This record gives sequence, structure tokens and C-alpha cells, in this order.
Amino acid sequence: MRLTCLTLTAAVLAATLSVAAQKGPAPEASTHLSAEVLSLACSPTLVYEPPPTPLRITGGQDSFVRRTFQPGDLVTINAGTDNGIEVGQEFFVRRMVATSLGRVNRANPGTIRTAGWIRIYAVDRRMSLATITHACDTIDVNDYLEPFIVPQLPAVAAEVLPAQRENYGRILIGNDRRQSFGKGEYFLVDRGSDHGVQVGSRFVIYRDNRRNGNFLFDLGEAVAVDVKSESSTLQATVTRDAFISGDWVALRK
Repeated sequence: MRLTCLTLTAAVLAATLSVAAQKGPAPEASTHLSAEVLSLACSPTLVYEPPPTPLRITGGQDSFVRRTFQPGDLVTINAGTDNGIEVGQEFFVRRMVATSLGRVNRANPGTIRTAGWIRIYAVDRRMSLATITHACDTIDVNDYLEPFIVPQLPAVAAEVLPAQRENYGRILIGNDRRQSFGKGEYFLVDRGSDHGVQVGSRFVIYRDNRRNGNFLFDLGEAVAVDVKSESSTLQATVTRDAFISGDWVALRK
């Protein structure tokens, strides 16, 4: 008898939640994208100043106040037809996270976290509704939007060139202030196109054990998947130990 009551209670609760939370059309879930492309789309980038953020998530379509959302939820954005928004448009949802307390600047860079992406479902003059089609993280109120572009997997150079010993850089940080990375994960380094890095460039990762008379320890390898002028996003491809913030990186060139 108790089991029956619990079952009925669960059914009533589920029915109540389905009424309280309005859903958009079932997300197409980016099923046409490979796991590698989805992973790349969620990788971080580095900034030295806050990006412009005119388009933002402002809320949801629920009978109660929510600040976080997931795939299939309807969210509102602060722009409509007056701003050129149209049904079917897709946008990345992103947020900036400072590497430490204080304002983002050259001494305290920030990471851009891609939380997911959305598709516009309905528009008004000044507001729109969108469906969350993919989530790398929760979608939060105040996250900002940028046009969605499917990322291209890098063409990795097949030739194994020597590492440039005179061009060492450093591992900085990853998503959500992470400082340790394994195979397949993404991290940021202080080397970019100004230092000869291109998308697809290969790197060797080293650690200095600070012992006199010893060589740097070869931790593994990584490839550049996104390149800015002074920083790059790398993906670990070979790991003999975890990479950590402060480890050296050397470009193969």
C-alpha cells in the first residue's frame, strides 16, 4: 500500500512539473555534429578585457523564478525584431570568468566559458524566446550571446618537427579556473599567432622539476585548436602525467 502511494505521489509531482515549466520543441541536439566537434565547441578561450555583451539571457518561461536552464527549456533574450533577431537563428551562450578576483585586464585575464547554444523559437519586437539545443554547462541568466558557427577540427601537421627550445610558453588555466588537465582536455597557453602558432600547430609539454643537472621532463603533447594573437587553446593529445598550470609548452616548428 505504501509503495502504491509513493508511486501516485511521484506521478502527481511529474504532472505538476510538466505544467509549471513550459518547454520548446524537442532540441535537435546537434546530433549532426560529431563528439569531437561538440567537444571543440565547448572549449575555452582567453581574454584580456571584457567582451561586448549586448545580447543576454534574461530568464525563462516558468511559473517560478529560475536562474539556470538545460536543453529543451525555453529562455528569453533581451532582443527581438527591432534588433534583427529572426526565428531559426542560432547563438552560442557564453560567460566570462576572471582567473582571480578583480577586474579582467592584462594582469588578470579572463576565460570565456561556452555554456551551450540556443535556437530562436519565437520573436517579438524587443524580446525573443529560444530553445536550448546543446549544453556544455548550465545556461544561466545574464550569460551573453554570440552568433553560432560550427567549429572546424584542426588539420594537424603530420610531420614531427623539433620543439623550439627558445620559444617556451606556459600553461595558464582552463574552463572554470581548472589547473590540471588530462588527455583530450583543453587548456590555455600564453603563446599565439604573434609567436608563430597556427591552428593545428603541435606542442610538447614539459615540467621543470627544479633539480640541478636534470633535463626538463617530457609530459606529453598537445595541438592548437584555437589561436588568438597572444594566446591559444590547446587540446592534450598525449599525456604521461597530468598537465598543470605553470608547466612549459614548446612549439614544434
